[in-house]
Amino acid sequence: MSLLPAIRRASLGLGLFALITAGVVAGTRALTAERIAENQRAEEYRLLREVLPESLRDLPVETVLAGRLTLPASEAVGQRVPFAAWRVERDGRAALILPVVAQGYGGPIHLLVGIDREGQLGGVRVSRHQETPGLGDPIERRKSDWILAFEGASLEAPPRERWAVRPDGGDFDSFTGATITPRAVVAAVRRALEYVDAEGEALFQDEETRP
Repeated sequence: MSLLPAIRRASLGLGLFALITAGVVAGTRALTAERIAENQRAEEYRLLREVLPESLRDLPVETVLAGRLTLPASEAVGQRVPFAAWRVERDGRAALILPVVAQGYGGPIHLLVGIDREGQLGGVRVSRHQETPGLGDPIERRKSDWILAFEGASLEAPPRERWAVRPDGGDFDSFTGATITPRAVVAAVRRALEYVDAEGEALFQDEETRP
């Protein structure tokens, strides 16, 4: 009979240990997830100015963030629910920053695309992706200059039919052994330009006056 209390105490101790361990793991996971989300937001904010036309890039990020607006879901830019974008204006110059999602080889590729009122690209940056290191990651600015090829481009320069990677008869370079990734990015940027071209001035209107 003397063994029963000892077994009960041991069981209680194991149960308490399991509860504490589960709580620590859950808490760590929550803190880590929150920190990752904050880091992703910080990285996106850092990139916002980089995709603007050169004449607007010296604006403080607070000014850029103040231009936040909500746009309806659009398959054209890979957004299935209403999404946040940014409209930036100064001295008669205006540009939109659109979050665009492309489907790459390893999963979604999240882009920030800056387009001015005339339909010209200020720049494109990748904020998140899951492409294979060493093959698909030259889409990152810190790994390669490839993404800079979009600066100043439009649906007229190059012509629409040339908006493809070179293996497909287009004007944009590909990567050795990784055609899917640059092909997905080029196609997504073209769709973003077509989206702005189709929506026209409505995208540059204040939300209160937008039809």
